[in-house]
Amino acid sequence: MKMNEIRKIAMTQGIQPKKPPKAALVKAIQLNEGNFDCFGSATAGICDQTGCIWNEDCIKQSVTNAA
Repeated sequence: MKMNEIRKIAMTQGIQPKKPPKAALVKAIQLNEGNFDCFGSATAGICDQTGCIWNEDCIKQSVTNAA
């Protein structure tokens, strides 16, 4: 998901997107929605939250973090 889309989601939830890194903004949105702020923390690129709108980006971020 592109940062413009993420910022729009944040603003609809009353989160001021300013200029935080992508992971920090997604985690703030996750917490605001009452979810765990787990973006980018999938171990070995595996996540059981397949219905999460962040899943694809999360897996990519997790693989990048592990490298």
